[in-house]
Amino acid sequence: MMLDVLWSAILVMLSAAFVLAFIRLVRGPRLPDRVIALDLLTIVVMGFIIVYAVRSGQAAFLDVAIILALISFVGTAAFAYYIERRV
Repeated sequence: MMLDVLWSAILVMLSAAFVLAFIRLVRGPRLPDRVIALDLLTIVVMGFIIVYAVRSGQAAFLDVAIILALISFVGTAAFAYYIERRV
């Protein structure tokens, strides 16, 4: 019973973080803000995947989270390189 309440609270907090990061992604105001918001969105999605993997007991989803983290890192590094070269 208590564990279900805890899982629900975690999902509510992750949902709130997702909504706030998406608002920052849409509103901007600059490109670096949008890049950081996109990176935060991928971190929140990884949180959702990890919570689901732990709740369902399927460790295969943890591999998906690791791959998403690697892709997010490469994307963030590419955006940082682009922003640095643009200025």
